[in-house]
Amino acid sequence: MVSRILYALSMSFLLGACASIKQPEPVSTLPRPKLVVGIVVDQMRYDYLYRYYDRYQDKGFKRLLNEGFSCENTIIDYVPTMTGVGHSTLYTGSVPAIHGITGNDFIVQETGKGMYCVEDSTVQTVGSPTRAGKMSPRNLLANTITDELKLATNFRSKVIGISLKDRGSILPAGHAGDAAYWFDGHTGNWITSTYYMHQLPKWVQQFNEQKLPEKYLRQDWHTLYELETYVQSSPDDNHYEGPFSGMKTPTFPVKTSGMYGKSFDILRTTPYGNTITVDLAKVAIEQEQLGQDEITDFLALSFSTPDYVGHKFGVNAVEIEDTYLRLDLDLANLFDYLDAKVGKGSYTVFLSSDHGAAHNQNFLLDHKLPAGFWPGGKLKNELDERLREKYKAGNLVLSFSNNQVHLNNKLIEERNLNEEAIRQDCVKFLRNKTGIAHVVDLSRIQETPLPVELQQRLQNGYYASRSGAIQIILKPGWFSGSGTGTTHGSLYGYDAHIPLLWMGWGIPQGSTTRRVNMSDVAATLAALLRVQQPNGSIGSPVTELFEK
Repeated sequence: MVSRILYALSMSFLLGACASIKQPEPVSTLPRPKLVVGIVVDQMRYDYLYRYYDRYQDKGFKRLLNEGFSCENTIIDYVPTMTGVGHSTLYTGSVPAIHGITGNDFIVQETGKGMYCVEDSTVQTVGSPTRAGKMSPRNLLANTITDELKLATNFRSKVIGISLKDRGSILPAGHAGDAAYWFDGHTGNWITSTYYMHQLPKWVQQFNEQKLPEKYLRQDWHTLYELETYVQSSPDDNHYEGPFSGMKTPTFPVKTSGMYGKSFDILRTTPYGNTITVDLAKVAIEQEQLGQDEITDFLALSFSTPDYVGHKFGVNAVEIEDTYLRLDLDLANLFDYLDAKVGKGSYTVFLSSDHGAAHNQNFLLDHKLPAGFWPGGKLKNELDERLREKYKAGNLVLSFSNNQVHLNNKLIEERNLNEEAIRQDCVKFLRNKTGIAHVVDLSRIQETPLPVELQQRLQNGYYASRSGAIQIILKPGWFSGSGTGTTHGSLYGYDAHIPLLWMGWGIPQGSTTRRVNMSDVAATLAALLRVQQPNGSIGSPVTELFEK
């Protein structure tokens, strides 16, 4: 009898102990944010965070800085610094040497033909009679963090990309994205391609029916505050900026109400381009129920307007200042909406940029700073003529695109010419030309006497079948152009130093000045979401985000 009592007591104790052991959570309930919102601000230099800080409101950029975590020394770790490449790298955690997007446009070396980074002749436009929708992510050779999220949840996560630019929505949405939407300037509608669907969702059709581009453009573009209060307002009329078509001077107000008719492309170069992007994002969250259950969704937003404004007016322009002050309000609007719809602390946001921008050359020269105009077109013709004389063959140089010498490989093969000798002739011809700092045979990067950091960025940017034979590295402050506005593409800090901010679920408050690479973003997201890194990733997580 006693033994039976002891046995019963021991079994009761054992069962109680087993019950007290915490059972592992099933994968479906692993802690993750309900929604990830990836924000890319096209052509945002790092210093824009602080140049206009005093005029930012509390709920936009300041909220990201003060509530979230800032990686203050984030660097693009390849060359060239272009939009298509930047979006690809941020979301793949890879570099052009692996993901294959070597520029917004690149030349397929086998054929010598140009290729736009997201062009796809096998698909059709959805939502417009134009060819603007013949796009897809098929040229991207690696997968993305958004693809990995889809894989981790057995494709239950929803992934949507939105941007005025096709490449700004398509590349972040990845190969498995549910949808990517971009702006068709000809019709003023948001469109997509048959890669994703064969008919626009009813909610996108209804959004287009509101005719918001016309509504916004009718308001004209006035400064948000009194013109004289702007840092960059003196003078508003200067020779560093390019005026809109039909305007004699690049000054406020901009009468956008008279600048549309057959096309709504002008919207891209006004702050209204950012506003309408947020408008569509909010409707997408509502109609697609993003972040409304326990399965993590992903909304990839890219704000393209700062790039259009920067190219036309330059870094030191009241137009770019007003664009960022208004973008600040748009971000605050978006964050308020996310707080209400998804729940504060239930979503994670990261904000970065695809590249920065250079100061206008005339602006630098007028202030006695190093700069210059590189005569790329003239040098290309001179080099081609030099090669013609030596090898008795014309058109051996196809292009200088992406600051690379692209050779006519088909002709070289047909004529049985010595490609190695031609490469050496190119290097010798260009080495001491105006504005050029270095000329590198991309098949011999390691043999070229350059700083290791520079060699690494060249290697990261080189994909043999889509890159040129020779890389031209210009002196700091030098680039080709019309003399107004700005551009980008170099490895220098003004193009390569970008913001990286994190906020929301799983993010501590703080900052780091440690070097972080653009390719680290996807790896960090993978660690945060507890999913596999993208298949071509070479990045490492920002460990400071996970230190308790």
